[in-house]
Amino acid sequence: MKNAAVRNEVIVGIDPREQSVPALAWATDEAERRRSPLRLVVAVPPLPGGQHVDTPWRRTMLRLQGEGALAEAAATVRALHAEVPLATELLDGMPSVVLCRKAAQARMVVVGSRRLSRPEELLGVGSVAVPVSARANCPVVVVGEPGQAGQRHPHLVVGVDGSESSRAAVEFAVEEAALHGAALHAVWVWRRPVVSFGDEAAGLDERRRILSETVAGWGGRYPDVKLTWEVVRGHPVEELALASAGALVVVVGRHGRGGYSGMRLGSVAHGLLHRAECPVITVPESRHG
Repeated sequence: MKNAAVRNEVIVGIDPREQSVPALAWATDEAERRRSPLRLVVAVPPLPGGQHVDTPWRRTMLRLQGEGALAEAAATVRALHAEVPLATELLDGMPSVVLCRKAAQARMVVVGSRRLSRPEELLGVGSVAVPVSARANCPVVVVGEPGQAGQRHPHLVVGVDGSESSRAAVEFAVEEAALHGAALHAVWVWRRPVVSFGDEAAGLDERRRILSETVAGWGGRYPDVKLTWEVVRGHPVEELALASAGALVVVVGRHGRGGYSGMRLGSVAHGLLHRAECPVITVPESRHG
């Protein structure tokens, strides 16, 4: 049963260079709501350029920096919710690789990113938000600017497109809405084709039917969650970003496993990490917990 306890953890990736208090606050609140233990993780990456005379000293300094960041983050957590079970861990490896490995036995992974508008954060080798959202075997929460995490709005938004991954996203989003006592608004964004030979009205009706069936089925299981849905025309990233304004979080599914499947430049999930006005939760097709 020890393994079951580990699988219930909320993992938070801590960056010693720039600690994200909003991400810590979001994760701590989530752990308290779910009655889950919280684990703070710092990964110490390998030094570039191979072995040098000063390598042991530099590595020692990085580890000391990591220990200091963990202590500071732990103090923040205890000040927010002293009763949340808390553990800290300092590990060797690239942060994205370490967090994906920890995700295999976690309920969710939370990372902060104040620099999502910078190319190095989205595409650089040291990026964490994108590769972890793309590969982790559990939901990944990316919390951006300070104003996003501290707001508690009455509704969540979930993107739906009829795929299995979006069904998993709806399942997670309804559960999340129930935990927060919030409503859930499901949005199917239909991109109008450049050339259309079919009956657009029939296509719209079909999407409304699928969306209604996907969402309405959860009403009996979560009767206290107000469920609404709509099909809109436009670009999925733009429309979901607009819908994210005023929302607690926006939830999207992730297609595929491994590599950067479902997180290519221009994909919906990747675009939302750049454009959403609230935390973004990416849910893989199959999740445990």
